[in-house]
Amino acid sequence: MFKRFNSKEDFKGTTPIKSSIQRGIKSKLVETFPKLELVIDELIPKKSQLTQIKCEDRIFLYALNGEVILFQHFDGPVVPSLRLIHKCPDAFPQVRVDRGAIKFVLSGANVMIPGLTSAGGNLPEDIGKDEYVIIMAEGKGAPAAIGLTKMTSKEMIETNKGIGIENVHHLGDNLWKTILD
Repeated sequence: MFKRFNSKEDFKGTTPIKSSIQRGIKSKLVETFPKLELVIDELIPKKSQLTQIKCEDRIFLYALNGEVILFQHFDGPVVPSLRLIHKCPDAFPQVRVDRGAIKFVLSGANVMIPGLTSAGGNLPEDIGKDEYVIIMAEGKGAPAAIGLTKMTSKEMIETNKGIGIENVHHLGDNLWKTILD
């Protein structure tokens, strides 16, 4: 999603978010990721001011204190950025790819199912289709990417080939490099 994103060149305007809309965003995040309920007020404090940044290709970024912590494509769900995920990685569903897949994930490639089902990979059984998951790398402690599942974990295990997760945002992509003044 952020391969052609040129950060500040693609910005069309910024708007402070009303507190009511900010509460709605927080509740949608907790609804999507229930484990966030315990830490959501630490990640996005009640008295803080979120800023919405409108970008090309109908992408909306949400920044807090100059740091992009959420993004949204058109009318899709609000998705946490890796900067937010690194603050509380255990609050999100996680999968792990084997060592052979790490360089491909970090270059923006989609996650192939064999990288999840091999000895170094880990694919929990409760992952559904069209869910956002955190992609961990074998032997590494920090999340490497966030992706959208293309099928359930059961279907991935049964087929054991093809694309399992669409890579949406990864370390080193243009969203990760975006620094706001």
